[in-house]
Amino acid sequence: MSIYSKVMVAIDLTEEAPQVLGKALEVSKAHGAELMLVHVVEPVGYAYGGDIPMDLSELQDQLDKAAHEQLQAYGDQYGISKENQVVTVGRPESEIHRLAKEQGVDLVIVGSHGRRGIQLLLGSTANGVLHGSECDVLAVRIN
Repeated sequence: MSIYSKVMVAIDLTEEAPQVLGKALEVSKAHGAELMLVHVVEPVGYAYGGDIPMDLSELQDQLDKAAHEQLQAYGDQYGISKENQVVTVGRPESEIHRLAKEQGVDLVIVGSHGRRGIQLLLGSTANGVLHGSECDVLAVRIN
């Protein structure tokens, strides 16, 4: 029996996403694990601190739609079923923790940019996922 039966890969839909996805696919295949693809859209209000008195719902809807389209394209390209493709809205660290717990995930895979200084090894999202996770976390170094 394998250590991992359900693996979640959380991507940010940047040009580096294929590096993280490729590694996640290798790990899930090596363990015969189900692979779940996740992207968290941050609420538009977070970017502006909620200080702008305007309706941002249309912009949020556009971001959600674009995220669903991009995630579906990656899902199709990497052979990940629609039921294992999730786009959610919220703070990335907390949404990843919530989904991992709800879905019974054994391993969460995230990308890491290998920052210097305070965030020496991990980016802020990868660091947040690592420190609050109830399961193993693999940080894939992005070149």
